[in-house]
Amino acid sequence: MADRGTPHPPAPAVERTAQLRNVALIGPSGAGKTTLAESLALAAGAITRAGSVPDGTTVADYEEIEHQQQRSVQLALLPLSWRDTKINLLDTPGYADFTGDQRAGLQAAEAAVLVLSAAEPVPLPALALWRECRAAGLPTVIVLTHLTAGRGSFEEALAACQEAFGDGHPETVLPIHLPILREGHPYGSLDLLTGRQYGEGGRPPGADEARGRLVEAIAGEDDTLLERYVAGEDLDPASLTEALRREVLQGALHPVLAAAPPLDPAGPAVGAAELLDLITEILPTPGERRDDMPPCDPDAPVTAQVVHTGEDPYVGRLSLVRVYSGTLRPDTALHLADHPDERVTALTSPFGKQQRPVPCALPGDLVCLAKLAAARTGDTLSAGQLVLERWPLPEPLLPIAVQAHSKGDEDRLAQSLARLTAQDPALRVEQNADTHQLVLWCTGEAHQAVVLDRLRTRYGVNLDTVEYQVALRETFASTASGHGRHVKQSGGHGQFAICDLTVEPMEPGSGFEFVDKVVGGAVPRNFIPSVEKGVRAQLAHGVKAGYPMVDVRVTLTDGKAHSVDSSDAAFQTAGALALREAASHTTVRLLEPVDEIRVLLPDEYQGAVLTDLSARRGHVLGTEPGGPGLSLVRAEVPELELARYPVELRSLSHGTGQFSRTYVRHAPMPAAIAAHYENGS
Repeated sequence: MADRGTPHPPAPAVERTAQLRNVALIGPSGAGKTTLAESLALAAGAITRAGSVPDGTTVADYEEIEHQQQRSVQLALLPLSWRDTKINLLDTPGYADFTGDQRAGLQAAEAAVLVLSAAEPVPLPALALWRECRAAGLPTVIVLTHLTAGRGSFEEALAACQEAFGDGHPETVLPIHLPILREGHPYGSLDLLTGRQYGEGGRPPGADEARGRLVEAIAGEDDTLLERYVAGEDLDPASLTEALRREVLQGALHPVLAAAPPLDPAGPAVGAAELLDLITEILPTPGERRDDMPPCDPDAPVTAQVVHTGEDPYVGRLSLVRVYSGTLRPDTALHLADHPDERVTALTSPFGKQQRPVPCALPGDLVCLAKLAAARTGDTLSAGQLVLERWPLPEPLLPIAVQAHSKGDEDRLAQSLARLTAQDPALRVEQNADTHQLVLWCTGEAHQAVVLDRLRTRYGVNLDTVEYQVALRETFASTASGHGRHVKQSGGHGQFAICDLTVEPMEPGSGFEFVDKVVGGAVPRNFIPSVEKGVRAQLAHGVKAGYPMVDVRVTLTDGKAHSVDSSDAAFQTAGALALREAASHTTVRLLEPVDEIRVLLPDEYQGAVLTDLSARRGHVLGTEPGGPGLSLVRAEVPELELARYPVELRSLSHGTGQFSRTYVRHAPMPAAIAAHYENGS
């Protein structure tokens, strides 16, 4: 982050929970959330010059990978002080790969600000975010950006929002400020309730009509105000503001306003002061949050939740926690389920990557705790046994196989992955027992890039990515017999073992069965387990392409032994030889894993997804409604066709589709495809 003048001011301090506001900035990637956060920080005096996302100089996006990708990849907290109120601004990532941090921000907030570009139609991911806010009971404000000349129109964008979010009632989505334009660029705004003007310019056209609609919508929900309004009384701004606040908290009305960055980086941004005023006057305090949370009492036992886990090069692990009840102070001992208690040392308030010491944290506040040994993102820290519900995380379904570049990097890679998974709950690490690959399961390509960058730059691990392998299997296509002869004589004790086997295929999923049908002691009883052991060892290595063999019954029918030269090792070798010979007398099929997938997506993309599944050798099991305007598609698809499906589904559905997968069985692979794998390639 570039230096921008004076050091950041001390962390805002409050004496009462009522002085706190926790607000999540949400919206699709590219809508301007981080630019808006920068404008708010500038207006609140937390910085002296606005940074730029393209230049990599914003407070919230301080990692190099964020500058490279030109987007936020993690949750960032900017505590701001405005009119004796501390506003904890949670800047969330907008890209689908980082939904986990987005939901963490919503979990920690009492309200949301949905940022949308007025230059584009309302995107489908924004509708999904809206539904999440409604389900969580979070009051939501809409901020329209990109209102520059030739790009977005406030009136057109407002109409689109009313259609998308009004649920047939456009009066529930109304502007509370109107932008004042000069040559198509916002220079200020007019507060429709108070008549206060922010910035420069004259009264915008249509202000009286817009104010009338807003006042009518507010008064219509309050009998006393409605009587005064019908009687023609001029309603005072204080009464309207209080009534508006009640409607916003109930989710009955969603204010809309515009925002634009300053033309001068050191000058005021349009919409910043307006939004800060709205947050302090209209949006809820921590004490007004959902009823399913602990009481917001500073004297109650401490209950907190880890919202985000990061790492500082000097301090080590940093846990951002939201305090729900009690007052958190240094040296507090907190219980963590199934782990030793954690002891809080110092408390700090983050501002981007900067940490500022604070003496305590009241209920409702967010602070960072250093060096918590076991606590991970989503964990509850409490003075008792209370455990708060975690927010749902996206399932990581995009694999990438990695290996240490050298022997010296192996230990460092293992240690670094342990630290990284503690910070990133959306990352899953698998040591595949079948392919012997180390596989990192991520939520998408952007997430992959972040994980690899942190391993290489943050932890100094040299690693290579390799082709991801699917766990194939082999099986017999028909019954066959094999003769295994292992006879050697080279002085002293020799080696002598002969056995005859019959191998027959079984039903998929049956595994392996060994049957002894030897008569007359042709193979001594003590060597029959040796034959089975040799067969099992050969099955594990396969007989054709090097993949494990499954779903066969092996029957030992005959054999010979020598009183001196027969041994356990000799009969193990003979059993393996007999199995390989039997394989030469029949067709050995390759089996590939098949998953059942469940794809949830908007109805309009169902046709494209069904066509794509057919091209992936998928078998559609059925489709059914998945919710309003949504379809749920169930299909069985070979795993080989799913390696990049998260990326391709996102492209097909314009970022709106999501899927889950469950292993079903191994099934025969088509001969044309199997030919590529017969040499274990």
